[in-house]
Amino acid sequence: MTAAVDTAVLDRDGLGSLVDALVGDGRTVVGPTVRDGAVVLAELASADELPYGWGVELDAGRYRLVPRDDGAVFAHSAGPQSWKSYLHPARERLWSADRTPEGDVSFERHTPDTPAYAFLGVRPCDLRAIAIQDRVLTSGRYSDDGYGARRRGALLIAAECTEPGATCFCVSTGGGPAADPGYDLALTEVIDDDGHRFFVRVGSEEGARLLDQVPHRDADTVTEAVARASVDSARDRMGRALPPVDLRTLLGGSLEADRWDDVAQRCLTCGNCTLVCPTCFCTTTEEVTDLTGDHTERWQRWDSCFDLDFSFLHEGPVRPSARSRYRQWLTHKLSTWHDQFDSSGCVGCGRCIAWCPVGIDITEEVAALHAESETEA
Repeated sequence: MTAAVDTAVLDRDGLGSLVDALVGDGRTVVGPTVRDGAVVLAELASADELPYGWGVELDAGRYRLVPRDDGAVFAHSAGPQSWKSYLHPARERLWSADRTPEGDVSFERHTPDTPAYAFLGVRPCDLRAIAIQDRVLTSGRYSDDGYGARRRGALLIAAECTEPGATCFCVSTGGGPAADPGYDLALTEVIDDDGHRFFVRVGSEEGARLLDQVPHRDADTVTEAVARASVDSARDRMGRALPPVDLRTLLGGSLEADRWDDVAQRCLTCGNCTLVCPTCFCTTTEEVTDLTGDHTERWQRWDSCFDLDFSFLHEGPVRPSARSRYRQWLTHKLSTWHDQFDSSGCVGCGRCIAWCPVGIDITEEVAALHAESETEA
């Protein structure tokens, strides 16, 4: 039976032992580390590569690393990458074909690379994003086999949020700084006069087995109380919020709103928001042939609804304007996603705000659409 309610405490050295145990199990450990002026996701050989003592300052179109005095490892907000970079990679070969000397053609289906991932430091918003992509990519009639294979082998170690960033708004999307079910282990970082440690909740049999391999102690009431209070406090300190209205109805009824013209004058249609979004899933295919013409490969790669070719039909793109393309992205994300997948497509991570080069703020745009609808009512 799953030990879903079991709790424990790891100290800082215990976190290092946890990473060592994962590596010893033959898993590819992926977690946050500092590189090129940002907290990014990368393969980790040891816990020494984690971003101890680093936080971030965020705003619309702005991201800065800032040093911390307390040595915290998970006190940063979501960086430019999400876990879809590993589960749903930007480019993946599907099959190849070769022409034989006799003129025949042979096809070979590509078997996707399926490392046994261990994702360390998965934020609650990203945990929800993975659950959304599970529904999108594996629960329908046409399943993405590569995603499914990588996802089945992935172990998820969540890091609950105690310091939300200025662009975070997960609470207003129905989430929050606490980890929902779906993790194998959930860590809450605690730093106080009693030391630097992690309150641990076990969410699966695999998580319990992993915890048994590393030094830990039973959870004490003080550590648990401080951890839960820190997460509860973070819920009230979100930097942004979507308006508390029925967003599905609001976006569905705002197709002709004047606000789309306003945002279109600022939007570069660069597609950054779709690239950093942890739930955007659209792909296209391309074929690459060698110079001899005897070998060809079909690749799947990420696509974006901001790309003119995304809606190209025989006479041209259906959505040629910046207005129509931004409207498509936002309306799909918050409204018509419900029609396809029975949920919103937004988890409130704030990446699209921080990494927009002109600082377009999704919460501001939705609030403006709501205000315009109220004026017309």
